[in-house]
Amino acid sequence: MLNLSEHRRLSLERSLDLVNHSPSGFEWGYSGSGPAQLACALLLDYYDDEQFTREHYIAFRNQVVSQLECDGAAACWHLTGEEIDAAMATLTDDVVALADGGRPSPSLPENWRTVSRPDRRVFQRADRDHYIVLGDGTDEWLVVLCSQGDRAYPAPLAHRTVAEDADVERVIQELAEESNNLIEPPEGEH
Repeated sequence: MLNLSEHRRLSLERSLDLVNHSPSGFEWGYSGSGPAQLACALLLDYYDDEQFTREHYIAFRNQVVSQLECDGAAACWHLTGEEIDAAMATLTDDVVALADGGRPSPSLPENWRTVSRPDRRVFQRADRDHYIVLGDGTDEWLVVLCSQGDRAYPAPLAHRTVAEDADVERVIQELAEESNNLIEPPEGEH
């Protein structure tokens, strides 16, 4: 990927510092982790605004990057700044989980953040594509640890059903630890 206006490569590393969906590189043409990383990198490069990028890269992936095609050097996609601006002007439907002040939740490990969504309580692992979603049923809570990965919909990794009056915070802590045990953060990142 090249930023032709400045004749330099699009930085995978800079986008990985913001979100880690695909450390192996960028992809396009579908809604997965490689396209999510590309969407993040494109918005971060073009707007140079981490908060804006965090808020909009999933919608940008779903509506723009997932539609890009490349059938050889002569028929490969490119995006101009005007096209990115035009696309961003139309993106309103996808709800993105936003960090609540960017601070770790006091009851979770340091690499986890509480995030805000209008429809449910969500916790996001900062260094991997793992989420804990808290959904309430009629008389119990469903707490799910999941990962987006290359799939259009998150894949459950583990879950717990908890009585409404039980200690839900403890279950969330357990699932966060389970995620941390599945994939340890890279050396020096805690």
